[in-house]
Amino acid sequence: MTVRTVAMLTAGGLAPCLSAAVGGLIEHYTEVAPDVRIIAYLNGYAGLLTGKSVEVTDKVRATAKRLHAFGGSPIGNSRVRLTNAEDCIKRGLVQPGEDPLQVAAEQLRRDGVDVLHTIGGDDTNGTAADLAAFLDSHGYRLTVVGLPKTIDNDVIPIRQTLGAWSAAEQGALYARNIIAESSSNPRVLIVHEVMGRNCGWLTAATALAHHQWVKDAGFAEWLENSAARWDVHGVYVPERPFDIAEEAARLRRTMDEQGGVNLFISEGAGVREIVAAMETAGDPVPRDPFGHVQLDKVNPGEWFGRQFAKALGAEKVLVQKSGYFARSAPANDVDLALIRACTTYAVDAALRGESGVVGEDEERRNELRVIEFERIAGGKAFDTSVPWFTQLLRELGQA
Repeated sequence: MTVRTVAMLTAGGLAPCLSAAVGGLIEHYTEVAPDVRIIAYLNGYAGLLTGKSVEVTDKVRATAKRLHAFGGSPIGNSRVRLTNAEDCIKRGLVQPGEDPLQVAAEQLRRDGVDVLHTIGGDDTNGTAADLAAFLDSHGYRLTVVGLPKTIDNDVIPIRQTLGAWSAAEQGALYARNIIAESSSNPRVLIVHEVMGRNCGWLTAATALAHHQWVKDAGFAEWLENSAARWDVHGVYVPERPFDIAEEAARLRRTMDEQGGVNLFISEGAGVREIVAAMETAGDPVPRDPFGHVQLDKVNPGEWFGRQFAKALGAEKVLVQKSGYFARSAPANDVDLALIRACTTYAVDAALRGESGVVGEDEERRNELRVIEFERIAGGKAFDTSVPWFTQLLRELGQA
């Protein structure tokens, strides 16, 4: 397959991998196929629909390695689904009566794109698969190679998505300062809400990272400067049911002994109960263009705070969300190594004409490969039986 023009885009929410992934793709193309033209569509699929792209110049190629040190996306993001014509029309991305898939396909044809790299989660790469299928049915061959970005680490069948480890590390850093607020008032209940719509992996990994820091921090062990006071006291994820009354009794003892309680909750924990209550009351449930409940508008953290505050005798409730702080960070060394491996493989696969999503395939012994689009799906549940999580719960007295 002859590749003359490569395009890339980043889409969906941010993650600590987008900038590094863009840099990694540019670097490896420059190394193995320096004559290939590279363009980037601005702001994800919105840029593709409106024809807004930029050329990756020689100057950008020469400095692409600098992108590894930054968070965010250098080419911008958006949440757009090409099969949701109504939303695309509402945003002014296409005209009434136009098919977004056809508009996108025609833009790719005009730009002479042979390879499209999509960096995003299951929605982003699912949309890429829809686009590739549409083009193929209309006689236009396009190789689409996706990279799996999501801090939730919930893409089937990918072992580890790009940016997730960095987000957990940053969430733990956020927790250190927030938990210091417990000394601002007697009997403080701190609810640390972590991103994770349907999957509790990020909450569990963030709690583990903070717990490990507590064990190694070297507290003075004097009054409120103690490991027990700064530690995690409860972890709540969508996959693990719990009894509110039992937890309230356990946490009341912690509050009485330590003078404060620190909870780490997934933003998806308790959502079913909250949504059911809203629907019963006849209240509208806010949803995004993909049909997902807009969690920032239903406030699971506030719900948890109300459930526990009275039972724990809390004098102050502090609900804090680390999501935007964590997802906007640069990639850490562990993620950078994974990003480098995936971007290198993605470029080589694209030049061979292989379409799919590059990742470590859990159903193929974690082999790094191009995973078929039809096997990619979101909503992978966190396995709460993994040893590191069960050990964490035991150490927290929550097993």
